[in-house]
Amino acid sequence: MAASDGADRDNLVAELREAYSVLNALVPARLVEHGFDDFRPSHSAVFEHLDDRGTTVSALADRATMTKQAMAELVAHLEEAGYVRRVPDPEDRRAKLVLPTERGRKVYRVARSLVPELHARVADLIGDQRLKALRDDLAVIRREFDPRQPSPASLVPPARKGRR
Repeated sequence: MAASDGADRDNLVAELREAYSVLNALVPARLVEHGFDDFRPSHSAVFEHLDDRGTTVSALADRATMTKQAMAELVAHLEEAGYVRRVPDPEDRRAKLVLPTERGRKVYRVARSLVPELHARVADLIGDQRLKALRDDLAVIRREFDPRQPSPASLVPPARKGRR
């Protein structure tokens, strides 16, 4: 369904995606301002899901909901550009971990420096109380729909489950 037909106006998921896309597009623009002119929006799929101790290409692909082959291409491009490096996984000799290089860590610093500015801009638009409510609501949605989050029932201590 084409976005121009107006159907997305009543689709919460599409509205959230579009808001995310607009805000996320500010990051590569900021990176270009800081000399990272070869950084592309698609590269965010790697950096958004990379752990401090390294992450396999398979895990990156799963987290980004893309194919392993597509993620491997992004990682290869970022490795050639000096943003990441691959090292042997000490827990699995067959696997490699993707780690940010110093240049990659600079990307994180520049991207993170944008966060307070974005918070301030959104607070100016909708007000501090609505921004806090929005963030609280998003946390509730994540807890409800994220299968990785513990369910409310699992938060009850074992001895108390089933008792009322």
